[in-house]
Amino acid sequence: MLDSAPIYDAVATMDTITLTRSAIRGLLKAADPDLEQRVRAALSGGDDYASAAKPVIDWDDAEARAALIDSRARDGFACLAVLDGQQLSEPVSQAAQLLATVLGQDLEPRDDGRFAIAHKVAPDRVISTVDPEARHGRKTAARSFDGYKGHLATDPDSEIITNTEVSAGNSGDAAMAEALISDLLGEPEHVDTVETVKAGMDGHGEDREDREDGACVYGDNAYGTGAFHDRLERAGIGDRCKTQPPTAAGGLFGKDRFAIDLDNAAVTCPAGHTAPLRPAKPGRIASFGAGCASCPLAAQCTKSAKGRTVYVGPYEEQLTRARAAQRDPQWMADYRATRPKVERKIAHLMRRKHGGRRARMRGTTKIAADFNLLAAAHNLARLAGLGLHSNPAGWAVAAG
Repeated sequence: MLDSAPIYDAVATMDTITLTRSAIRGLLKAADPDLEQRVRAALSGGDDYASAAKPVIDWDDAEARAALIDSRARDGFACLAVLDGQQLSEPVSQAAQLLATVLGQDLEPRDDGRFAIAHKVAPDRVISTVDPEARHGRKTAARSFDGYKGHLATDPDSEIITNTEVSAGNSGDAAMAEALISDLLGEPEHVDTVETVKAGMDGHGEDREDREDGACVYGDNAYGTGAFHDRLERAGIGDRCKTQPPTAAGGLFGKDRFAIDLDNAAVTCPAGHTAPLRPAKPGRIASFGAGCASCPLAAQCTKSAKGRTVYVGPYEEQLTRARAAQRDPQWMADYRATRPKVERKIAHLMRRKHGGRRARMRGTTKIAADFNLLAAAHNLARLAGLGLHSNPAGWAVAAG
């Protein structure tokens, strides 16, 4: 079973001014005395960057804010100009890269030559120079957070956590799925203790048909991507990852209302019209064109004057099979009986303010080690609950 949960970062999210000033201060701190002197000589904004506090201005004055942003941006670019073409130590190089990232993601030149806050959000925006690996993420459309994601895989029978991973908050759950099931894929992440417990369960596990023949992976819609379905299929692993039905904006016909014939490279619409599939990287696309104008179902299908188009991705077959499989009542009953276990495990891990939901340190590597340690502690508690003990034949859990 796979799932993830937000891990809130241990630092404050910074605005553009604070990010820029902090990045410059970090560069000055990393530089040796000679380089620091040359960098400071290039600064023209009147800021000595000795304090982390925001400059004292009238923040209600739009012109004062604009002048402050422009001056600090120019200081940042002046710092980078001093470093251009020089051999830099590793700390200075890292500080310079962070400064360049901050300037590039948050600032842009205006028509009058002044720098201003960019009217965009960078896709991988750094939110803190204190923890540059933290990111702004969303668990749902209505729930956002700053920090990281903790991912885990749990064995449904023993409820032992078999693997953990930590990623930036803006990463997708499916991106970590293969790493979480590395033991099932035959990669060197296998946990022997889990197999020991499972072998000695003596009836504690659930008797599912899929499990008798081999492993099975359970995941919510976040894991139901075509690529992950394909990976499980190629590995011969049972697939209980939900896949969202296709939707269209404004309540129009979804893609599932169209008959997609991959063998003959054609798509037939609900009104019976057929259009050929043409290459469109990375998949293919069918365009119904002007024929939609006279179609009696056009109002339910498209609002485009050019007619309806249907995109068919490279994993269309896998997604179609997955959607068909999850309409089976037995498939859904198994999913509903098993899926809550991993959500309960997530709740156990995150119930403490520190060490669970809130990161106690900074950076992916350290937070991942801490999250793994937390999972190990919960595994020990679970093993104790199972009554794990040794006997002449090996390890076993209590009967009953």
